[in-house]
Amino acid sequence: MRAVLIVVAALVFAAPAAAGGWATAGLGPPDDGVGPGDTWNAQVTVLQHGNPLTPLVGVTPKVIITNAKGVRKEFTAEPTGKDGVYLAKVKFPSAGEWRYSVYDGFTQYGGARTHEFAPVQIGPAADGGFSLPLWPFAVAAALVAIAAALLFARRLRPVAAPAAQ
Repeated sequence: MRAVLIVVAALVFAAPAAAGGWATAGLGPPDDGVGPGDTWNAQVTVLQHGNPLTPLVGVTPKVIITNAKGVRKEFTAEPTGKDGVYLAKVKFPSAGEWRYSVYDGFTQYGGARTHEFAPVQIGPAADGGFSLPLWPFAVAAALVAIAAALLFARRLRPVAAPAAQ
C-alpha cells in the first residue's frame, strides 16, 4: 500500500512539471527581395505548448542563420510590445542558400530548444554563374535541322530523263 501511495504521489507532482516544459517558435521566411546585407525583420512568435492563448513573455529567442560553408550568425530577438512576439534584425552576409532556426529561449523546466526551418535562397544562386535563356538555341537547332532536311530532300529527288528526239 505504501509503495502505491509513493507512485501516485510521484505521478501527481511530476505531471505539472512535465506539462510546462516546451514551447513552439513560429517564423516565416524572409521576403523574396532580401539580399546580402539587407535587413530581414524576423518576427518570432513563441508560444508555450504551441497554444495561442499562452504566449511566452520574458524569454530571449535568437534567430540563427548558417550556410553550407559553415558561416553561422546569431541575432537576439527583442520584445515587440505584443506578448509572445519578438523581433530580430537579421542580415545575411552573403548570397546563397542559408538555413535558419530559432532558439526559443524557454529555459524554464529545462525545455529550451532550437526550431529548424526550411533553407532559403538569398540573392542570386550560389553558383553566381551567368545564364542564358535556352530558347534561342532551340530555335537555331530547329532551323538547322529544317535546312538540312530540305537539302537532303533535294538530293534525293529523281532527275528527269532527257526528252527523246
